[in-house]
Amino acid sequence: MRASRHLRRVIVSGGVKPEVAQFREVCQRCRRPARVCYCAHLQALETRTRVVIVQHPRERDMAIGTAHMASLCLPNSELHVGVHFEAQSALGRALTAPNQPAILLYPGEGAIDITRSPPKGPVTLVVVDGTWSQAKKVVRENPLLSSLPRYAFQPPAPSEYRIRREPQENYVSTIEALMHVLGALEGGAERFSALLAPFRAMVDAQIAHATEFRCVRHARPRAKTPKAPAIPAILRERAADIVCVYGEANAWPYTSPMRPAHPEEILHWVAHRPASGETFDRRIKLTSPLAGATLAHAELGARDLDDARDFDAVVADWRDFLRPRDVVCSWGTYATKLFSAAGGPLGDTRLDLRTVARVWSNGKVGTLEDFVALEGDAAPAPLTAGRAGRRLAQMALIAARFASRA
Repeated sequence: MRASRHLRRVIVSGGVKPEVAQFREVCQRCRRPARVCYCAHLQALETRTRVVIVQHPRERDMAIGTAHMASLCLPNSELHVGVHFEAQSALGRALTAPNQPAILLYPGEGAIDITRSPPKGPVTLVVVDGTWSQAKKVVRENPLLSSLPRYAFQPPAPSEYRIRREPQENYVSTIEALMHVLGALEGGAERFSALLAPFRAMVDAQIAHATEFRCVRHARPRAKTPKAPAIPAILRERAADIVCVYGEANAWPYTSPMRPAHPEEILHWVAHRPASGETFDRRIKLTSPLAGATLAHAELGARDLDDARDFDAVVADWRDFLRPRDVVCSWGTYATKLFSAAGGPLGDTRLDLRTVARVWSNGKVGTLEDFVALEGDAAPAPLTAGRAGRRLAQMALIAARFASRA
């Protein structure tokens, strides 16, 4: 065990008194506080399947994640953390075992149902751990993974992950997915149900701890203050003036020697007025060299830039599109600040839908794709080409949802 210091507060008559700083025991094996350690429930399960878990770095620090838990239960497994991997990396070597060809557990078009048509012989099973958008990025940016045969499955029951909301009912945690898939690959699904023993123990302990914390916290009287509306009324009252905007930028990586001489600039500027159905779509000629990953991130091809126009010409068209009363809505402020700094007008009234979403959800909301999935909506049809068109449609959907709740 290792210790971490924390400060507790004790309810006393007349107020809240801080105790002397104490040290909290943390288990070095499962990395959980001692009071919610699940190591007693871990059981080593030998498999002929070699399991390789690829974890997005942001998921590594999630205290209630299950990838590390799965690696503790499966001796014949490896856990690799990162976003970009080379062929000569440890992950690259793990995927080239001659007698255990690698397959990727990743749903989507072309994926084979592993419960109905499992591969023959022992394989190396690759599982990506992270949110849907994180997993998509890891697969998309690594040919090592994107080139692998893809398999998927339909969970027979909803996830037991009661402490973490899944975007859809048929989404399950990494350790639950491994239980189902290893059962399909090796038979004897009952044997792999032991994977869920530490998972269930962690969930139960976390819920019990949260309940206890709420009870203590609620024991302290709080002054009642009026609660501000979660969603601005302007989204409903001025629905006819809503204009959603999105921009893609050409940006060299922070570590690139090209970045100091070539600042970020808008490459693709789009907008949509839901009330009338009007859409604005312009590609912009760059004054700097095109960064290597820009088109991939923007989901555009080189030919999509054939009709690119000078920034001043695009701004002139944009002034014709924008109305004095428009309420310009964006998701975050990166693109709007970049567009405005270059001389693009944005009107007098602006609204950051991501900030609205955070207030509505009382926490982090992730990407546009994450929030649309959390809301339970199907992805709408893109309004223009590239990622900009897809995200513009998602933004219009979110604005409409918020307007109905304001």
